[in-house]
Amino acid sequence: MTATGEDHVTARGGPLWWARWRGALLDIGLATVSSVECAVEGVPFARDAGIPVGVGLAFGLLAGSVLLVRRKWPIAVVLMAIAITPAQMGFLMGVVGLYTLSASELPRRIIASLAGMSLVGTLIVTFVRVQQSMARGEWTLGDWFVPFAAIATSLGVTAPPVLLGLYVGARRRLMESLRERADSLERELQLLAERAEERAEWARNEERTRIAREMHDVVAHRVSLMVVHAAALQAVARKDPEKAVRNAALVGDMGRQALTELREMLGVLRSGEEAARQERVRPAPAAPLAAVGAAAAAAASRAVGAAGAAEGPCLSELEELVGQSAAAGMVVDLSVEGEARSYAPEVEQTAYRVVQEALTNVHKHAAGAKTYVRLAHRVSEIAMQVENEPPPEVSSASSARLPSGGNGLVGMKERVSALGGVFVSGPTDAGGFRVSAVIPAS
Repeated sequence: MTATGEDHVTARGGPLWWARWRGALLDIGLATVSSVECAVEGVPFARDAGIPVGVGLAFGLLAGSVLLVRRKWPIAVVLMAIAITPAQMGFLMGVVGLYTLSASELPRRIIASLAGMSLVGTLIVTFVRVQQSMARGEWTLGDWFVPFAAIATSLGVTAPPVLLGLYVGARRRLMESLRERADSLERELQLLAERAEERAEWARNEERTRIAREMHDVVAHRVSLMVVHAAALQAVARKDPEKAVRNAALVGDMGRQALTELREMLGVLRSGEEAARQERVRPAPAAPLAAVGAAAAAAASRAVGAAGAAEGPCLSELEELVGQSAAAGMVVDLSVEGEARSYAPEVEQTAYRVVQEALTNVHKHAAGAKTYVRLAHRVSEIAMQVENEPPPEVSSASSARLPSGGNGLVGMKERVSALGGVFVSGPTDAGGFRVSAVIPAS
């Protein structure tokens, strides 16, 4: 980890601790200039200290080269600059070191402490040097000039790099914060788009399931009655031509009713698909992923809503439904308890479909059995029950051989459970079969 915030650079393409080659070349250049400066300033220092000039040159080169590690160890650079301040060496090192230290992510108290040490060191050295020059008579200004020169020099050398470093560090942290926030927003938008697509897929699956149930209810019941009538027609065609004609008319009527309901259902499906297609085309190509996903989910939801709002069967048609089964040869008894009232469309449609599917199952599996249909209007719910007696051993409709897909009871249970109701089905003790359902009225 570096101390200057360079660890936040994700793509590292430079050597050692440098994130980029450009930064490495810059530091090498600064270290070279600093080494030359310190080596030149080391010559008078060696003469004043009474040591060989070569030692002063070597010391200056070594001290100036410390600037090479300013990004990794800025504290060491500043401490070295403070240490060689009495020798009047390392001006460039001090300025660059303070800037790097202030721009780093180190605690502010450490930055303030080292900047204060550099300020005091420069102040003391400048004060002594100026006072010595005044004593030698090089400068003839007043005594006020010594503290003024010391304070001005120390502030001029320390304050600008510290302030500039603080500004650059704050700006860098702000840019990193904005970049992280932008990345976070992009991830959130991606997540929202995925969730919207999941909701749209869920809505499409629900619509497919609903359409499959509707198709099953419409086709299974109507076609089952048509097959029963066709079998009866075949049995009485020669014996009773008039009854055969009536059965043929019933078959035609039921076929037309089945086609009408299928057309209505397919019309709603086409309108829902057209609305979904328009919503998919509407967003611009550069729109965010979340907008596209939300549009898909909204289109699918509208398709489900439009299909659900389509005109469907209601409880007022229950007598006609029972009459059709009676016309097909079933002995069916309908009883209604309580005061009839209107319910929500989905409640009436579900109650109708439960009775319809139960009667269809009687035609399929217990042809000729007497059936009881009971409907009860209660305070906060509506209950229905379809129960048939054991089928006779020989039935005139048994030759119809109606197929069974095995999905009727499952579809009824799904319908009732979706509205918060209870569905129970199973054989009776007498050998028949009973289907019961209770649906909340609201």
